[in-house]
Amino acid sequence: MAILVPALLPLAVALLGVPTGSPHGTALALAQPPRQHYSVSVDIGKPAPAIALPPIEGDDKTLPLVVIDAGHGGHDPGALGDKVEEKTLTLALAKALRDELLASGRVRVALTRSDDRFLILEERFGIARRLGADLFLSIHADAAGNPAASGATIYTLSETASDREAARLAARENRSDIINGVDLGRQGGDVGAILIDLSQRDAMRSSADFARLLVREAHDDFAFRPTPHRLAGLIVLKAPDMPSALIEAGYISNAGDASFLASREGQRRFARGVRKAVVVHFARLNARR
Repeated sequence: MAILVPALLPLAVALLGVPTGSPHGTALALAQPPRQHYSVSVDIGKPAPAIALPPIEGDDKTLPLVVIDAGHGGHDPGALGDKVEEKTLTLALAKALRDELLASGRVRVALTRSDDRFLILEERFGIARRLGADLFLSIHADAAGNPAASGATIYTLSETASDREAARLAARENRSDIINGVDLGRQGGDVGAILIDLSQRDAMRSSADFARLLVREAHDDFAFRPTPHRLAGLIVLKAPDMPSALIEAGYISNAGDASFLASREGQRRFARGVRKAVVVHFARLNARR
């Protein structure tokens, strides 16, 4: 019996007919090595405080707010071109767009980052939500193995991704959060999930409308891919209560696109094309009210 594996002892006791209360049963039970329990303690520290909100530029508080997100930054360079990193290019494009929008006098503007810093994806649209943005635009530059690939693309959230994300948002949202003016804390769990879903679907429709506007209004200012509007479940687009779009301004892996977007003239034309779409977007919204 000394060679019995501990895990087989209960079976041996049953087969030998040894009562569990007998001295033999006790001896068999004691043959099992004592179980040892281990615990590991990890100090995870205190939760990091929310990052500071960027300033809003524009004096008229009645104007709609556009939050512009320059993709990548800090230790994340993004795509690498021949002579430029995506993080540098997106910041230059974001600043050019900010200046163009402010000059229009039609909107207020905030940048998620105005220098070379890293932000996680949730922080990017989180900043826009905390500021109460009316439109969120994330600026990127694409890359491909084929150096001939060129042109801008605009991404908005897909219907399928929204359905899955709505459930996650409903479970994750703090019950005191407010979505489109409705206090979820006063609603039941199912009602809260429905409100988030409806809100996000409305934001998705508005996002898709803006994407079509951008292609129409900016085609004279910069080139688009043959099928410029794409749908994707990108995390940075998953705010449930504001229109959002990610603009791949061109291919950093394409010499022509990279040269255009790195130039002052290219950045000015990019900003002008997006500005025209933004102005029409909000003019349409005002006309519906």
